[in-house]
Amino acid sequence: MRRRNSSGWPLLRSLAGYAFMIGSSVALFFWIRSLGTAVHGPKGGGTQFAAALAKRVDVLPHVLLALVVIIALARFMGWLFRLIHQPAVIGEVVAGIFLGPSLLGQFLPEAAAYLLPKEIAPFLGVLAQVGVILFMFLVGLELDTGLLRNRTHASVAISHASILAPFLLGAAAALWLYQSYAPPGVPFTIFALFLGVSLSVTAFPVLARILTDRKMNKSNLGVIALTCAAVDDVTAWCLLALLVSVAQAEPGRVLITVGLTAAFIFTMLLLRPLLLRLVRYQESRGPMTQGSVAAILVSLLLTALATEWIGIHALFGAFLLGAIIPHNSPVARETREKLEDLVLVFLLPAFFAFTGLRTQIGLLQGADQWMVCLLIIALASAGKFGGSYVAARLSGLDPNVAASVGILMNTRGLMELIVLNLGLDLGILSPALFAMLVVMALVTTFATTPVLHWLSRGARSPRALEALECDGTAPSGQA
Repeated sequence: MRRRNSSGWPLLRSLAGYAFMIGSSVALFFWIRSLGTAVHGPKGGGTQFAAALAKRVDVLPHVLLALVVIIALARFMGWLFRLIHQPAVIGEVVAGIFLGPSLLGQFLPEAAAYLLPKEIAPFLGVLAQVGVILFMFLVGLELDTGLLRNRTHASVAISHASILAPFLLGAAAALWLYQSYAPPGVPFTIFALFLGVSLSVTAFPVLARILTDRKMNKSNLGVIALTCAAVDDVTAWCLLALLVSVAQAEPGRVLITVGLTAAFIFTMLLLRPLLLRLVRYQESRGPMTQGSVAAILVSLLLTALATEWIGIHALFGAFLLGAIIPHNSPVARETREKLEDLVLVFLLPAFFAFTGLRTQIGLLQGADQWMVCLLIIALASAGKFGGSYVAARLSGLDPNVAASVGILMNTRGLMELIVLNLGLDLGILSPALFAMLVVMALVTTFATTPVLHWLSRGARSPRALEALECDGTAPSGQA
């Protein structure tokens, strides 16, 4: 008994000391408060305080709730689309549109106003922009620049044709769409150039994921498709950077902006040998540390800031930095592993939701506007598929293989949405035309897998079967 009492005494003494400390602190605060009631406050302070409370909006809870709904619905829709053998990104895009005015806002406006009020749109926009910048950096990391150096004759012809044909068709379509669907004040040249570029985009990450899921990424067909898509990506982003520099520059600064863009690209290429030495030095030290990750992120932000300052979008700097880092190096692999989950699971769904908030399919009213949308889909598909098919046939590829390349190059997906959001931000696209082009991106991407499956089942000639067999020469892709 004595041992228990002696062991419990220090505990009781500690509790008593703790209670005394809390009690004396409370008593002292109330004494200070009683003294403070006699002190005169600043003039007008009460009015400003009351006004600030009246204007205060609880944005953070709304943003957190919106992110919960966005991420959960994006994962669910992605899972559903994987069940029907479609890339998960299509389901995530559909989830974003579902949360916007096209569906939820149309049928359950009160729920839409509560889950995604207008006050949180700027905050979602910032998250979306950061997500796109990081995603474009990951796309650059995944890009195998060796594919650009070691292009075959067929790949050169197909990649050029798959850019030029849809570009010209898009520019020609501008003659028909400009008067009815261009925002006021947009020059025809800018509108035509942007429409051409938007129809020329191929989604390299989505295409790589489709080939990987079908175990075709190392086949002869996969090599050709990945090579052409890589060339298309680089060409399309260069054209878009040039277009943005012209669109955003003041009339007297167009040449300056273009010159600064060229100087930035040249400087990055000059710094590539130094970057390669830094990559090898990091590899010799073992796994990346937090300091290494911080250095990469700082470099990413600086290059993005530089291109934003020049007058083109920040995503171009992020993409170029990723592209000059060797894609098969441990640094690139570890960086992807550290960033991919955050970007793909957290930030990109915010971008899809932000895109959904801006997509108003309800603006397409009547058979005439839906006919315009169908014609845009037809032009986009004819340009990509037709240009690729003709070039592939002239290069000596089997008709079935040439058709497979054409349908693969018609994949647009997320890359198209990035381009379209940029056009809407710049005021080049009207909301109605933006909605049409979003529908076009979804339809062309959705059609890729079933048509490719049908073409692969129809392959009968020895040359077509050989093209579908793995030869171990192509890198694996990741969306």
